[in-house]
Amino acid sequence: MKKILPLTLLSLLLGGCDAPEAPKEEAQTGGAAPAAPAANGEVNIAVTDSQCEPMQLSVPSGKVTFNIQNKSGRKLEWEILKGVMVVDERENIAPTLSDKMTVTLLPGEYDMTCGLLTNPRGKLTVTDSGFKATSNEADLAKLEKPLADYKVYVQNEAKQLVEKTESFVAAVKAGDIDKAKAEFAPTRYHYERIEPIAELFNELDPAIDARADDYKAQEKDPEFGGFHRIEYALWVEKDVSKIQPVADKLLSDVKALQKEIDLLAFPPSKVVGGAAALIEEVAGSKITGEEDRYSRTDLSDFQANVDGAQKIVELFHSAIDEKNPEILKKVDASLKEVNDILAKYKNDQGFEPYDKLSEEDRAKLKAPINLLAEELAQLRGILGLD
Repeated sequence: MKKILPLTLLSLLLGGCDAPEAPKEEAQTGGAAPAAPAANGEVNIAVTDSQCEPMQLSVPSGKVTFNIQNKSGRKLEWEILKGVMVVDERENIAPTLSDKMTVTLLPGEYDMTCGLLTNPRGKLTVTDSGFKATSNEADLAKLEKPLADYKVYVQNEAKQLVEKTESFVAAVKAGDIDKAKAEFAPTRYHYERIEPIAELFNELDPAIDARADDYKAQEKDPEFGGFHRIEYALWVEKDVSKIQPVADKLLSDVKALQKEIDLLAFPPSKVVGGAAALIEEVAGSKITGEEDRYSRTDLSDFQANVDGAQKIVELFHSAIDEKNPEILKKVDASLKEVNDILAKYKNDQGFEPYDKLSEEDRAKLKAPINLLAEELAQLRGILGLD
């Protein structure tokens, strides 16, 4: 996710989500005053292996640019949170590197993630500068039907996710490793299709889909759970006798996600921006094979992400065509090219294992995915949702 929710809709979005946030231990601040923006107006924040530097920030409401430096030893995802909702984030910041994030914020108290999921969260205070949010009512009215249709699509995917997770978890608990392996990718498929919406819930998304890299002790960390902990047990440990509580929690979290989706007022910016977010994640990290590193079912995730992006484009097709038919033609062509490449690797079980692809194969896949991500990133601005 790369952009903020439209501010006029943020309160509605938050109001539709009643689940309490899990408590997080806060770092000791020693009573120090929050840091403020630098002279150039940008806000500098660094993330180490254990915390944010500083742990407290104060900024005026309106458009704010954060300069995020990764001082930790692993790739970084930095998020601004409001309750249980992700307001905005930057992903895949490599160690020693920095990235910028420009976001529009309303007055209030926010949290900041600080590296590992077990690290304490920082505090972000947004003071009232007199900034007033605006929206294009005419454009939003035109987007009402595709938004409603997209929610129906997501609800259907969430329903199938719950049903298939029930079967997957039953196989894990029965010790049927072969059946659980066969159901792993088809079950995750429904999650990957709706990942932009699932990622709005900052407690449920990591519980369901976090990778070992998000934890200090990685695979051996007791907090590591969800799909990828079970994937590790199935393909690497070849033993599921010790992860039945993990399986139970996965099913519980997936059911909780379904309930939250039913209550959520879908923000247009996140929906339209979700098409780009799905493909950007493939281009930025999944293409390396880091997501399904134990099962090598990465291509199934790629296809699900493309399906999810394509559904968004289909639903907003008329609105995009009215604003910029040329970019729509490019997006449609790029989607076809990526789908045609992925189709070459389909088999009776789904897809070829990702480690069967040569470096040349991966390069041929990466170029059109990068192009598609760049094209989809323009849609939000074209529809007036930046």
